[in-house]
Amino acid sequence: MAGVTDKPFRLLCKRLGAGLAVSEMTTADPSLWHTRKSRKRMDHAGEPEPISVQIAGTDPQRMAAAARYNVDHGADIIDINMGCPAKKVCKAWAGSALMRDEALVERILKAVVAAVDVPVTLKIRTGWAAGQRNAPAIARIAEDCGIAALAVHGRTRDQKYEGHAEYDTIAGIKQDIGIPVMANGDIDSPVKARQVLRQTGADGLLIGRAAQGRPWIFREIAHFLASGEILPPPSPTEICALLIEHLQALHHFYGEQAGVRIARKHLGWYAKNRPENAAFRAVVNRADSAAEQIELTCRYFEQLAQAEAA
Repeated sequence: MAGVTDKPFRLLCKRLGAGLAVSEMTTADPSLWHTRKSRKRMDHAGEPEPISVQIAGTDPQRMAAAARYNVDHGADIIDINMGCPAKKVCKAWAGSALMRDEALVERILKAVVAAVDVPVTLKIRTGWAAGQRNAPAIARIAEDCGIAALAVHGRTRDQKYEGHAEYDTIAGIKQDIGIPVMANGDIDSPVKARQVLRQTGADGLLIGRAAQGRPWIFREIAHFLASGEILPPPSPTEICALLIEHLQALHHFYGEQAGVRIARKHLGWYAKNRPENAAFRAVVNRADSAAEQIELTCRYFEQLAQAEAA
């Protein structure tokens, strides 16, 4: 999730129960590895293991070189992105566009697996479009090439994030191959997590959008799967403490100016579906310093806590 799963967010999600947090999608183009953006995406200093780095590209040898480079810089797992639906990624024939060329998929997977001594995983969708659902074929190629685990987002590329995830397709893939399969798509609650595991037979779950502004979803799901009990939602006071921790990490990681700007989208996600959300966003988005951003955030959640206690 480029632009979302940076190191500050990964650290928070891991602390709140995520078993694995995959890096932002990083390019296989070596000419871009030393840009500020790429250096930030490849920064794993102090991050608890295992460290999974996702790479994207179209050329088998460049993908292999990118895998080696990231392993040399701390990656314990290499994840190959063949699921991103973004237009600019697919236009370059990367991401989910690769699913249209099964021969190229095979060459990329073989090259990356041969290049490194760590597990290589793969993320795909169910296909390119409604009439091109070839995920089962890609899954068999992946297994034959030595991919260690497969994640399947239950939508075609042309669906992007619309419609409903195709859990039956994921279930069929799980029955057809012997490597671990992770289900992805529309998992937004502990109950839904259990339902998807039962329906697909998957070995694990991937959660993306549902964790935006709600990183405690991981501990909620883990607790429910282990005990059958639903944890009470965090109070506004606890959410404020987690959010301030997140904001401070963003300010430190990116520097104050960039950190304040990047934090704005996270603030919007945290406040989504809460009282006075629009007014809060309008005010906090005008903050141009870390101190002001933190002060406004504290004030907002203090007001929520007071209203809840009244």
